[in-house]
Amino acid sequence: MQHDLIAQARTWLAEDPDPETRDELAALIDAGDTDELAARFAGTLQFGTAGLRGELGAGPMRMNRSVVIRAAAGLAAYLKAQGQEGGLVVIGYDARYKSADFARDTAAVMTGAGLRAAVLPRPLPTPVLAYAIRHLGAVAGVEVTASHNPPRDNGYKVYLGDGSQIVPPADGEIAAAIAAVGPLAGVVRPEEGWETLGEEVLDAYLARTDAVLAADSPRTARTVYTAMHGVGTSVLTAAFARAGFPEPVLVTEQAEPDPAFPTVAFPNPEEPGAMDLAFATARRRRRRHDRLGEDAGGAPLHQMRGEEGARLVAAHLVERGATGVFAESIVSSSLLGRIAEKAGLGYEETLTGFKWIARVDGLRYGYEEALGYCVDPEGVRDKDGITAALLVAELASVLKEQGRTLLDLLDDLALAHGLHATDQLSVRVEDLSVIADAMARLREQPPTALAGLAVTSAEDLSRGTDRLPPTDGLRYQLEGARVIVRPSGTEPKLKCYLEVVVPVADAAGLPAARARGAELLAGIKRDLAKAAGI
Repeated sequence: MQHDLIAQARTWLAEDPDPETRDELAALIDAGDTDELAARFAGTLQFGTAGLRGELGAGPMRMNRSVVIRAAAGLAAYLKAQGQEGGLVVIGYDARYKSADFARDTAAVMTGAGLRAAVLPRPLPTPVLAYAIRHLGAVAGVEVTASHNPPRDNGYKVYLGDGSQIVPPADGEIAAAIAAVGPLAGVVRPEEGWETLGEEVLDAYLARTDAVLAADSPRTARTVYTAMHGVGTSVLTAAFARAGFPEPVLVTEQAEPDPAFPTVAFPNPEEPGAMDLAFATARRRRRRHDRLGEDAGGAPLHQMRGEEGARLVAAHLVERGATGVFAESIVSSSLLGRIAEKAGLGYEETLTGFKWIARVDGLRYGYEEALGYCVDPEGVRDKDGITAALLVAELASVLKEQGRTLLDLLDDLALAHGLHATDQLSVRVEDLSVIADAMARLREQPPTALAGLAVTSAEDLSRGTDRLPPTDGLRYQLEGARVIVRPSGTEPKLKCYLEVVVPVADAAGLPAARARGAELLAGIKRDLAKAAGI
């Protein structure tokens, strides 16, 4: 077995086009590190509805140029089989390690396969790529990014010509085409022949961002912005300048792209501590305004969850007279459905991911709780934090003129629809079998009560429902609460989404309702962890 493993590694080494991963793999072979080699050659990084995502390094279970070249060749073969010979593929990338290399390799493979390739002019946020696909009439798009994953990761996200991410059966067909790719020597990769787009495509995207705002809306809200070492700073500040908002105050320590993400363990606003520098910057800014004799104004600083931001955007769109369908993923709060129903709007619930949300017929607004908002589906059929930030700044400006805050509006929604309190039990693992064991345990012995609330129904979502295709997940309805358990599709995590709804009679009852909501969430979290064995 050891001999076969070494032979497999040497075969991979012989066709690896990257000097860095060749050296890395050669060192492992020379050291006889069979444990590490076994981990890297235990299979192949699987292409699915999230494309590819994984740790950088040599071998088929890591993200590297060999894996990306095969993925690009498979995607090209799939597109040609769909009759898209000669079609345009747009490629975007972020500033993570190897992103520019992966983008260039993809352009070369597409060009060699007889497709046209166009690469965005520099590292830019993913929504610019999603916009460019539709704007340029492309047959597909690729974004090289690992989103909010740890610095050691990278990824490969695929969109088709409607500007939305792939879903079944396309993902399986592309995966089969990737598996059919032969030796890399047979993949034609010219040194040139693709186009590098100019700033015009970014200008067109920025012009589109204006469309999310009301023509006569106030634009006075002051904001603090962190790119968290990503590539959003230049685009967001340009969008705010075009719209006429005050220039955002940047978190300088995190404003420039840095693939090491030195100030955060995970570049994800949901992770504990990730927003600490942003809050420190906001506090300094407030103190400065106080010293200048200006009104620092507003409520105490409060870190909103993705759910809270989504509710505010929904309420703002309703107030502005939005029409169409509001949509969310199954793990998101049920409050959106209540807001839509009261406003007489359509409402849809989808599987997790914007690949599903973006496909809702008549979509006007879609979100999921992991801080993703689609507010301009005709322009960007994906989550777009830049246009969402503009809408929130507009809402804050409107409320400011009324002497109110975003927190006041959240209180209004609680009084109108009940207090919808949410939380998450998220367990990051090194061994994926922990997740499989937890799911099996819950399937075999589903809980009958959580936090003293009886479980009124238990659904195994792997069987599908009358409205949803099968997915690996469990959904429990309780008396006044709901729980969904699912493995993350992008990280080694088991994620449990908790919601309780507490009736509120009047504003005086809000503190007690919040306390009751927090108590129930803590109890559900405790009992669910015990039931799952995590």
